[in-house]
Amino acid sequence: MEQTGGVSSAYGASLAGGGFDFVKFVRQPQTIVRILSWIFALVVFACITTEGYINSSHSSDAKCFFNQNDSACHYAVGIGVIAFLACVGFLVLDVYLPFMSNAQERKYAVMADLIFSGVWTFLWFVCFCLLASQWGHTEDVRGIPEDAARATVAFSFFSIATWGILAYYALGRYRRGVTEITIPTYAEPPPAYPSNVPDVHQQPPFISNTKQHEDTYQPPNY
Repeated sequence: MEQTGGVSSAYGASLAGGGFDFVKFVRQPQTIVRILSWIFALVVFACITTEGYINSSHSSDAKCFFNQNDSACHYAVGIGVIAFLACVGFLVLDVYLPFMSNAQERKYAVMADLIFSGVWTFLWFVCFCLLASQWGHTEDVRGIPEDAARATVAFSFFSIATWGILAYYALGRYRRGVTEITIPTYAEPPPAYPSNVPDVHQQPPFISNTKQHEDTYQPPNY
């Protein structure tokens, strides 16, 4: 039997052998959500790095505007920068994934996307809880750019949703790949010989000719 599906198209290789369609790629839900995650991460670490440190009345050193907790700002910036770079990397991977000829490499790429998205969903949740808690305990808001602080908290929350959706998409792609490998589809093989061709070998060869010679043979007269 000839295998028509399975390993050759597993883990998102449906475009293998074709050209890259940029418009179709941009319109994919996974691409849209990944771009949103990239923007949200940019907003989070940009707000903190540009406006997140202020000089308090008690100290000459600039402190984080989240209850003067520098650890909160450092954590949010670290998570945001890594998420920003990861989105760029996974966008490039999404472009090349359908054209990878090795199913095992595609599997590893999808697994990396799934694991990273799941971990960053949790880390963004921790980041949101930390920033919201520290902002709620900030008593002296004089001189603090409150809009930047609220935007940081809000986009941390939005990042939980987008990275959770990315993890869901990656899980679905991984399950489809496993299913295509485990249960491949097969095409019905063509018949070995045409069925409408008459059997020309039903009688042994030369039977009729031999019998005809025997009937016409006459022994000589002596």
